[in-house]
Amino acid sequence: MHTRARIAAVGALAALSALALTGCNNGDEDGAAAGSSAPASDSGSASTAASSGSNSSTSGGSSSSGSGGSSSGGGGGGATAACTLQTVSIKFFMSDHQATEQQAANGTLKLTNTSGATCTVVGPTTVTATDDENKTDPISADNSEEGSDAVDIPAGGSATADIGYNNLNTEGTARDTCPMGASSVKVGLPKQADTTVNVLKADGSPGGYFSVCGDSFRVGAFTVG
Repeated sequence: MHTRARIAAVGALAALSALALTGCNNGDEDGAAAGSSAPASDSGSASTAASSGSNSSTSGGSSSSGSGGSSSGGGGGGATAACTLQTVSIKFFMSDHQATEQQAANGTLKLTNTSGATCTVVGPTTVTATDDENKTDPISADNSEEGSDAVDIPAGGSATADIGYNNLNTEGTARDTCPMGASSVKVGLPKQADTTVNVLKADGSPGGYFSVCGDSFRVGAFTVG
């Protein structure tokens, strides 16, 4: 009887020990599972953040690239610069013939682009002549009626405008007897200060004379060539 009781007790103790060990093992496995699941969750969060950061970076890069392209495009579409006294040389040629009752004398105003880029003349260009001896009031004219629309002058190119005037006095004699005679004129480009230009002879040599019989002359529109 005592032997059976001991065996039963030993058996019960062994069962309890096995149960306790099983409980401990299950706890360790659960802890390990919990430990391994946490990094997996962190890894997912990091992956999400990296993906978000990558998308943000890509988006930022696209925005920057688009902005740069727009800026570059805007720079390339700039307007042609206006011709100024720094970018063009100016010459004034007297007529190669004397006026008649049927035909005016025709001088020439010439602009030459001395810069390395095209420039444009837009707006009235003014010419003012003052008698060398101040015998009469200055005479001024512009091309606002003849045509002052934009004219592009390429680098190294020229544009010319006709100067129509009467140099025939009432007696029909020499041109240098007109009331107004100038060896130089003042030329005012659009939005530029007037500059003094010597009058050249028709062949381009110095010593020209702008002699006007009357109180007016005409400035034509510019043409390139």
